[in-house]
Amino acid sequence: MRKSSAGLLLYRHAAGALEVMLVHPGGPYWARKDIGAWSIPKGEIEAGEEPLAAARREFEEETGGRVDGEFLPLPPVRLRSGKQVQAWAVQADFDPEQLRSNLFSMEWPPKSGEQREFPEADRAAWFGIDAARVKIHPGQAPLLEYLLIRLRAGEGGR
Repeated sequence: MRKSSAGLLLYRHAAGALEVMLVHPGGPYWARKDIGAWSIPKGEIEAGEEPLAAARREFEEETGGRVDGEFLPLPPVRLRSGKQVQAWAVQADFDPEQLRSNLFSMEWPPKSGEQREFPEADRAAWFGIDAARVKIHPGQAPLLEYLLIRLRAGEGGR
């Protein structure tokens, strides 16, 4: 059975325009990747864990921040790997300069026998919807459209 992930899509209205916050994955594989590399803060749902609780936990682990507000469920998306991502949109603010991500270990350089630590997310940024469509991982792009649908329906405040 494929694992499921849960995450939060933060949004805000700045200077009359809608913006979303994305994070860039850390580690050497992603160091030179930008287009299609960014993501919502997300991670695997642990056994017995409620998906929204997992999304909030993962946000805190990947950014160092906590978010409260009205969590709007978005339809899940399925990545090419088969993994399903469940996401909630929430109107909130986060200062990317305050990013404090947890670390993961991996052998680097490959076959060196050396373990190095890297942040799960090495940066965060706010993007307008058009820019976010370019930056976000293609499998997560539908989440942006789902957010727009929810906001056009009058959900999520202003």
